Amino acid sequence: MKKLLKYMDKHLGYFLILPALFFIVVFSILPIAESLKYSVFDFQLNDQQKSGLYFKEHYNVDLMTETFEYIDYYLNTEMETVKKENTLKLLTEAKIISTESYEKIQNLIPSTGIVSLNETEKEIIIEASDDVTEIIFNVYREEDIFYAKEDMKMILSELETAIIKPNFIGIDNFKMVLSDKRVGFAFFITIIFTLASISLELGLGLMLALIMNRAMKGRGLVRTFSLIPWAIPTSVAALIWAYLYNGSSGIVSVLLEKIGILSNATDLLLSGKSALVAIVMADVWKTTPYMALLLLAGLQVISHSLYEASSLDGASKLQQFRHVTLPLLKPAILVALLFRTLDAFRIFDLIFVLTGGGPGGKTESISLYAYKVMFAQTRFGYGSAVVVIMAIVVAMISYLYIKFLDVQLISD
Repeated sequence: MKKLLKYMDKHLGYFLILPALFFIVVFSILPIAESLKYSVFDFQLNDQQKSGLYFKEHYNVDLMTETFEYIDYYLNTEMETVKKENTLKLLTEAKIISTESYEKIQNLIPSTGIVSLNETEKEIIIEASDDVTEIIFNVYREEDIFYAKEDMKMILSELETAIIKPNFIGIDNFKMVLSDKRVGFAFFITIIFTLASISLELGLGLMLALIMNRAMKGRGLVRTFSLIPWAIPTSVAALIWAYLYNGSSGIVSVLLEKIGILSNATDLLLSGKSALVAIVMADVWKTTPYMALLLLAGLQVISHSLYEASSLDGASKLQQFRHVTLPLLKPAILVALLFRTLDAFRIFDLIFVLTGGGPGGKTESISLYAYKVMFAQTRFGYGSAVVVIMAIVVAMISYLYIKFLDVQLISD
């Protein structure tokens, strides 16, 4: 028992961090690994041959079975429709060859679903499929009355579709992303939005944090009310601002028109530049309190005795702010900037609700573009490559912040 208690005491720290490690693995590492896996495949849900991850050739046995059933059905239908004896003879021969080809493939691959193929199996399947296709096309060269000529040709193409080619393409998705002009523009818009919103939020958030840190009456009330915008869900806040920006009844757009900033109230979300400014304004309103909260936490750990000592030395308020507050606030600024920059760089819901990336893609962020590629076009391989590159950029931003601010995160 003592050994067990001693072991538990020695390794207690590892047990305590297990829940955190579990969530990191499940919600961070695994999604990144999955995205990286999909990014090296031409994975498309709207393409039957690319709706899986295949390193080698496979065969869709169920599709083959269904195709031969349709071929048999249409051959029977044509046998009841045609008028010439020679055509009927060819149809009978086609039916025999179709049955033999189906049995040959079924004996070769007796399983169901999607199975892998070797070269020998592939050659046998292609030969059997070509035999069926050739004899049926010979039937339709006859001058006769046919009922399902076009339908039969479409069905025969499924024999080729049943052979699934490998869709592993390595780094080709990344090459396409780097040469995609739309990706480049989406990155540009994302960077402009991030720089504009973070700059404004840092300045306004620092001012708000300094106000909330002062000893004054009603300080708790000021802190509570100032955090309300941040407490509102982003999608709800976006809907509120969409109403305020409405060209016919929105107070913000109408006010901007009256003071001469806009020529027409309806232009606010219909012009690329003004729409981007509108999105930045909404984001600053929503997340400045969060920035202020993080900076306030940093302000409250600065000892008041430092200000008293600097005051006795004759330092002005501005000098105290420059030489005492800012240096000691650098770790809090780093955390605030890191959190908000990573959040802003991944902006999706605010833009999705307000503009949907319009007009004409002028406000389309990289996250929104990745969403459209994956869920509207179902190109999950290409979209995953976009997401992986975005994750790399985010990691680079984090590294640059730490290096630029020169903050020692771990004490000696």
